[in-house]
Amino acid sequence: MLHQTLLSLLACVVSLSSSAVILDNGMPILWAQTASQLTELPIQNDVLMPNPWNFLHRMSLYRLLIAATDPLMGPMGTGANESPFWGLPLQLGWMLTSGRLVDPTGTTACGMETGDTMCISTESWWGCGNYFVSVLPFLSAAHNGLMGEGVPVQMQVPEGVTDLCTTYADCSASFPDAMSKWDTFFQGLKAATGSPLPENEKKDALLGLYWQAQMASTYASATCNTKKSHYSAPEVSFANSWQNSAEYVAAAHFQSNLEKASKFLIPLPGRVLKEGDVAPNIEGLSTEENNSLYTFSWMDSINTTLGGTLVNMWKKAMCSVVAREKGRELLEQVLLTTNYNSFTFMGVLTTMATSC
Repeated sequence: MLHQTLLSLLACVVSLSSSAVILDNGMPILWAQTASQLTELPIQNDVLMPNPWNFLHRMSLYRLLIAATDPLMGPMGTGANESPFWGLPLQLGWMLTSGRLVDPTGTTACGMETGDTMCISTESWWGCGNYFVSVLPFLSAAHNGLMGEGVPVQMQVPEGVTDLCTTYADCSASFPDAMSKWDTFFQGLKAATGSPLPENEKKDALLGLYWQAQMASTYASATCNTKKSHYSAPEVSFANSWQNSAEYVAAAHFQSNLEKASKFLIPLPGRVLKEGDVAPNIEGLSTEENNSLYTFSWMDSINTTLGGTLVNMWKKAMCSVVAREKGRELLEQVLLTTNYNSFTFMGVLTTMATSC
């Protein structure tokens, strides 16, 4: 049944040219197949032992994390799906349906229709990078009591994998900055309920802590970079642009709730890029996908040309709650408007930066 569900989703991808499918009945794909209780995941000797190299287990980490933190997400808004964590399962679903979790070396059938469709390859750069924004926050949340008091967790690890941490203590030793920042976020989340700050400032402060943790995890995932050698030059360029775009999103304290994150993820390329793919004229990709790739490309090019100062200028411009609100609006215009003018972007950004 599960295999048939995934094949139906993949068929939908093909029928829509190559647009990524990230939602099923308004929720991340295969959400209904994931664990809604800790006890639905493997437990050995009273230790919770999920397998993050199984798609459903990794997606379950997100479902459990969202459920555990939702009671504390009041500052995010009154909607049912306002948590910034929603962006992460949507990303993971996009990686699955776009073929980015399969073994890029082709030496195994991991993730392929001919093998285990729920397998996340340890050779996938995308799967490896996502490990740091799924396993690390889950381990931190459990350590901070959000999964219940004293719940020990250890991630299963495939044979031969030695460079990824599997427990809170292990991750804290290997990636102390990322784990420390996730701890700070979860502690801040718990403390926010009694904070006297106005709701908009409380929300902005929590999103700031959230994105600090997210970016620390992203920097920690540099250990995955050797896996980029498995991909084409266009895919590597896109991967680098994807990572760089997080700097803009983080500085603007983007609220990656279910609705907003969906808008930004749906236009992403629905297949792995191959040699010869040059946006905005990639055959087989939709206008929206081509536009998304082209936008990532010119933003990256401007930043490179300016020696990295575009990112710094953006961060400088995000100097207040109001400025960050304007920054989020500008990001939406840039990423979702076809053929958005780069000169317009630079003009607006320069004005914002000089007004700080």
